[in-house]
Amino acid sequence: MLDKIKALQEEIDAIVASSKEEVEELRIKYISKKGLIGQLFNDFKTVPAEQKKEVGQAINTLKTFALEKINTLKEGFENNGSESAGQDLTMPGEPMKLGTRHPLSLVKNEIIGIFARLGFTVAEGPEIEDDWHVFSALNFPPEHPARDMQDTFFIEKDPDVLLRTHTSSVQIRVMERTEPPIRAIFPGRVFRNEAISARSHCIFHQIEGLYVDENVSFADLKQTLLQFAKELFGEDTKIRLRPSYFPFTEPSAEMDVSCSICGGKGCNVCKYTGWLEILGCGMVDPNVLELCNIDSRKYTGFAFGMGIERITMLRYGIKDIRHFFENDVRFLKQFESAT
Repeated sequence: MLDKIKALQEEIDAIVASSKEEVEELRIKYISKKGLIGQLFNDFKTVPAEQKKEVGQAINTLKTFALEKINTLKEGFENNGSESAGQDLTMPGEPMKLGTRHPLSLVKNEIIGIFARLGFTVAEGPEIEDDWHVFSALNFPPEHPARDMQDTFFIEKDPDVLLRTHTSSVQIRVMERTEPPIRAIFPGRVFRNEAISARSHCIFHQIEGLYVDENVSFADLKQTLLQFAKELFGEDTKIRLRPSYFPFTEPSAEMDVSCSICGGKGCNVCKYTGWLEILGCGMVDPNVLELCNIDSRKYTGFAFGMGIERITMLRYGIKDIRHFFENDVRFLKQFESAT
């Protein structure tokens, strides 16, 4: 009974009212003969004799407190001549909505969740890197033409300090300090000296993945990526792997998924091919493993990387990559229901 009285007092203490009519409703609810406090008096006869004095005093105190609260609210409306008493007049005139997650964050978190269920952990690294982690340890020899595949923002020269052009640099850092087996993904922001247009930007986001262990095969890579595609785009999604070239993987491939917009029949989004390219992948080159002090005769591995912007554009039908960086509220409000 005492706990019930205490809870009711806290409830009454928190009361606010926006009109005289609401004050009267509160009076009836709490103080009238059939109100909540009146019910306490009715229940008083069931209280054990040794507790009657304490409980009786508590009920009387509660009734007095409730009367004072109701009278205070009533006087507020009478004195102000307005029905604004009980309201916080400092609050904004229009309700302010809570912010929502950015579409890139929505897709990134979804991808991380898929690979987490496949046993991959998350690792991150610095955005300002050195030549070793961005190029040399990834099998880019000095003056190698492959370095021209990426336009780099250099902060200093000799030694080279630069903004990372891919999150593969985190792969190197993880392999340098971790004994296999390694199974991790690496989300992050990357930078390339490219002209900004509807389809490219100097800043974008990647998620790369790495799995190194004994007897890892290309079949493991294919099955992992197939499961990922089915979870992200739907159970009916198909994938295809096309031969490609990356300095840090051999063999290498580009992965396409069947277009989820047209069901693989062909549309303007997939350029009427029925396929959409979403990532690059391959088996980790033995030279990369050796440069990270991993025995390539004992261990093999696969790696993959994808752009989050591209997948987000496919997911939501966004045609201009610049929308992701402009913070236009009209654009961002479209994703409130997806948060």
